[in-house]
Amino acid sequence: MDFEYSAKTQDLQRRVTAFMEDHIYPAEAEYSAELAANTAAGKRWSALQTVEKLKEKAKAQGLWNLFLPVDSAAASGYEGAGLTNQEYAPLAEIMGRVPWASEAFNCSAPDTGNMETIARYGSEEIKARWLKPLLEGQIRSAFAMTEPEVASSDATNICTRIERQGDEYVINGHKWWISGAADPRCAVFVTMGKTDPEAPKHSQQSMVIVPADAKGIRIVRPLNVMGYDDAPHGHVEMYFENVRVPVGNILLGEGRGFEIAQGRLGPGRIHHCMRLIGLAERALELMCKRASSRVAFGKTVASQTVTQERIAEARCKIDMARLLTLKAAWLMDVAGNKVARTEIAMIKVVAPTMACQVIDWAMQVHGGGGMCDDFPLASAYAQARTLRFADGPDEVHRNAIAKWELGKYATDKSAANADAPVTRF
Repeated sequence: MDFEYSAKTQDLQRRVTAFMEDHIYPAEAEYSAELAANTAAGKRWSALQTVEKLKEKAKAQGLWNLFLPVDSAAASGYEGAGLTNQEYAPLAEIMGRVPWASEAFNCSAPDTGNMETIARYGSEEIKARWLKPLLEGQIRSAFAMTEPEVASSDATNICTRIERQGDEYVINGHKWWISGAADPRCAVFVTMGKTDPEAPKHSQQSMVIVPADAKGIRIVRPLNVMGYDDAPHGHVEMYFENVRVPVGNILLGEGRGFEIAQGRLGPGRIHHCMRLIGLAERALELMCKRASSRVAFGKTVASQTVTQERIAEARCKIDMARLLTLKAAWLMDVAGNKVARTEIAMIKVVAPTMACQVIDWAMQVHGGGGMCDDFPLASAYAQARTLRFADGPDEVHRNAIAKWELGKYATDKSAANADAPVTRF
């Protein structure tokens, strides 16, 4: 493959980097101050005007919906940037340097995956009702899949029921780690459940569109992530209790949920991994600056051999993770998600593990400062550690990688050709 970025990507890299330097980094303190003020006023779960103002600036500069791939742009009728996975990946890395920055470009999870899903699999009515306001940044969304009663790393375990009654589907289920559901702007849930428990294992699941104001949705609580609640976005535990939606809200058709999930998670994993690489790059940058400015035992921390070894290892790990992720993105573009399944699984193991290690080393160099919110490292570590679960735990991806590798030498090729498991937490 050719690792050279296209002229279009290089131009967007310069523009996104300039936007980060001119608007995002200077707004970090303002973001924290506004969130603290909202908390003190009892309005923690409120949209932050700091971000809303930046959205208008990004729109004005044409840095909006950059994630939207060519096929989804065509399906939605929206003229986005029309980038391939390989072209968008380096932009996700730049945005990832600040965890909330992607929202300013309307490129944040889970909205990106939901928009692609609706664009590819939704009816014209669904796209008109939900996709347009999502693309315009007027609303936000959530993806309701993970459940507390079952090991949701195996999506075939999902037990939420979606039962047809006349012209409606009735939904009953218990979900948790539903990202974005606590956000007051969340207007729609892309919900996964079982329409036919007796069907073949991978044909039992379906996905439906559920308005957030539908009767029977009950939010139990926001969940803390290693001490952070991620307000105003948040992750919640919730129930669907006899929630009714029109049969037209089904995506693609009954029994197609697993198929949709496979298509949804491939690009999402590229986005997650590249954002983590950006987060790790910033951690390394902070580590180098801190080590060069602090003196211990008569010399700078940067002069300590152990620090130099960690900086060198961090540089190696980051660059290796980036190259592997770019390879996965390229392979998805030229051959499709199924052909790239091994590379997608590998980056999902490599990138979060790498980010955790690099951020941990940066925290160590910062001493006590690394453990508090005076620097962005503690929250960055919590985010990176969480992504070793999100979109599938490491163990599931390693098992899949090993199965495919062993399959190269197996006499029975059927096992090696099985689809990758769909996983989320």
